Amino acid sequence: MNPPDLCCDVTIVGGGPAGLSAAVALARSLRSVLVVDDGTPRNAPAAGAHNVLGHDGIAPTRLLTDGRREAEHFGARIISGRAVTARRTEDGFEVGLADGARVRSRRLLLATGLTDELPDVPGVRELWGRTVLHCPYCHGWEVRGRRIGVLGTGPMSIHQALMFRQLTDTVTLFRHELDEIDPLSSRRLAALDVEIVDGPVDRVMAADGALRSVVLADGREHALDTLAVAPRFTARAELYEQLGGTVTDHPMGSFLAAGPTGQTDLPGVWAAGNVDDLSAMVAVASGAGLAAGVAINADLVTEDADAAVAARAGAAPVR
Repeated sequence: MNPPDLCCDVTIVGGGPAGLSAAVALARSLRSVLVVDDGTPRNAPAAGAHNVLGHDGIAPTRLLTDGRREAEHFGARIISGRAVTARRTEDGFEVGLADGARVRSRRLLLATGLTDELPDVPGVRELWGRTVLHCPYCHGWEVRGRRIGVLGTGPMSIHQALMFRQLTDTVTLFRHELDEIDPLSSRRLAALDVEIVDGPVDRVMAADGALRSVVLADGREHALDTLAVAPRFTARAELYEQLGGTVTDHPMGSFLAAGPTGQTDLPGVWAAGNVDDLSAMVAVASGAGLAAGVAINADLVTEDADAAVAARAGAAPVR
């Protein structure tokens, strides 16, 4: 027997900072809200979330636990599950879960995040989020003064080398798959004493769960404390595409195009967090979720008011 259908004003797919912030805003406005979360936060490997005002260094799992508790305090309902289908209905939307449950709602917010597609170098994934990093704002203070390497995969790698050089005197750029370095970038790197090492990287070596060195294909080994990589950021956009939406390509990956408050080209569908902003850190994603929640409530307020006008006039509301 399949689980019973659930109904609410707003379904939020994704229970990260964006989704939970939207849930709080909507629940505080007395909207019925259901958050569907599959329990796979992108920043789970990290020891702490940073640049979160008043909570710098908070464990990502603790942040989400506190956020869930807050959303539930105001009346939001959070269920563990994976949303696998989405379709438009006469009254709004129906989201199907992997366990067979269906959630019906008037509006839909996609806070599904993105997938980090890491370079195919042995050892990178195992150390990801700890001593293999990508964002100097997320982890830079914690690795300041250390020996930092940058895995060359494209233009972003040059930018990473310059950014991490602000945090340490020892930065090594491994060319790896980086074909060209433009003349201006070459002069900048040279002026900042960034060492450039030619040749592909074969693997990343670890000791006691932390980065030890980078080994090149020719056998050369370079001792490091931290390695910066530039993943490809791919929006988790399956539900959006099922509804007829189109993903927007980006040099760094793909995202859902949305307006300032997260409204997409699909009527009734909003997006917030990394799914529509590839560079959004925790605090930015949280703010985007709040903005989307406020906008969705305003949209529903207008619809409810129009329905009341039509009812008073004895006519069916216009949809």
